Amino acid sequence: MSLTLHLPARRRRTLVASFVGTGLLLSGCGLESGATPADGGPTVLGFVNGGSTEFHTCLQESIADTAKNNFARLVTADSHQDAAQELSNIQDMIARHVDAIIVQTVNTDALKTDITKAKKAHIPIFLTSVSADPSDILGAVVVDLKTVGKLDADWIEEDAAGREVKVAVIAGAPGAASDLLVGGFTKGLSANAKVVANQPAMFVAAKAKTVAEGMIRAHPDLDYAFVANEEMAFAARKAFDAAGGKKVKIVTVNGTDEALAALKDGRFAATVSNSAKDTGELAVTQTISLLRKEKVEKIATTPARLITRDNADTAPLYCPSDGS
Repeated sequence: MSLTLHLPARRRRTLVASFVGTGLLLSGCGLESGATPADGGPTVLGFVNGGSTEFHTCLQESIADTAKNNFARLVTADSHQDAAQELSNIQDMIARHVDAIIVQTVNTDALKTDITKAKKAHIPIFLTSVSADPSDILGAVVVDLKTVGKLDADWIEEDAAGREVKVAVIAGAPGAASDLLVGGFTKGLSANAKVVANQPAMFVAAKAKTVAEGMIRAHPDLDYAFVANEEMAFAARKAFDAAGGKKVKIVTVNGTDEALAALKDGRFAATVSNSAKDTGELAVTQTISLLRKEKVEKIATTPARLITRDNADTAPLYCPSDGS
């Protein structure tokens, strides 16, 4: 799509998303395919997304692209970080008789009910980012979130070089990916790094700004902040800077175009690339292969890699539209 080549990444995403949706109809639950095909027709996949952060948006874009490239139809729904809405979306997918449901869950505890409902209807569930009992699901493509968190913790250990340092944690939404991510980070910290503040901001930039403002007021000598995604990290950076906390080094997660620029100009110290593009592609191709009973790994893993200013130019593509 050459018309998007010279536009900012966020604008390119908006334009590309409109093209990705070609052939799909808007419905109350999201993007809806046409009528479920008769036997022998194209595979119909449901995708229940957990929210609308940049990760969720890029993940859905990647899933939509890959489904289209594999001649599969797609029905999508957004759970808005609400476990009850997620279950409702699962039930709606069941009513639509999709062949499989790909789920980016909002809460790992909620998955038990989701899986039970889908199994009863003989519709398999494929998970993204997290996994479950392999006997209960079609498969999963996981991000090793504990390792992602530990990579940021390892960077702080190296940078601190044995100094006693104070660390803040701005978490995401409790109950799913954020808990694993933060757990990997805090457990990976060396003994000389003390967590002095740990608070969720629900993956919402405005909340992260408020949380960061409170943290820097309470701990003006803060050395590092671990922020559970880059959208929140940008908000935290502004809050720290405005309160005289420019020396606070931020480590975060995702590897978007905007974050790579922030690494280069010093706003961020490190991030961990876990490409939403890769996760979405794997989710669709693995789901289709497993439905066809092909011999593929039931649990696949999205590669994670620490990115700093030194290697930012070689970071993996995060979102499909980043390369448009």
